[in-house]
Amino acid sequence: METLITILAGVLVTVATYLILSRNLIRVILGTAILSHASHLLIMTMGGLKTGSVPLLGEDSETFVDAVPQALILTSIVISFAVTALFLVLAYRTYQETGADKLHELRGFKDE
Repeated sequence: METLITILAGVLVTVATYLILSRNLIRVILGTAILSHASHLLIMTMGGLKTGSVPLLGEDSETFVDAVPQALILTSIVISFAVTALFLVLAYRTYQETGADKLHELRGFKDE
């Protein structure tokens, strides 16, 4: 199971890299969002996908699930959502001001 999720994270990193390297501003923003989700999957996989009980005092169990990766990912999801929303607002405002959403047009180059 961990190998399959690691491969899925690799595929997501590949797709995110392809989108980040494109010329469209919306694709770049989607690429950064997908890259953050790929890192979430990778952190979750590295934390371990074993089954165990909740790490509470007083529980008599042999194995416990580490809660630190889950807390880190929950915080990272909130931060990445806020950053994506900020990027989308900036892209929309840029489109309103310049009328362009291509990165090479925003640089001022007419033809490359």
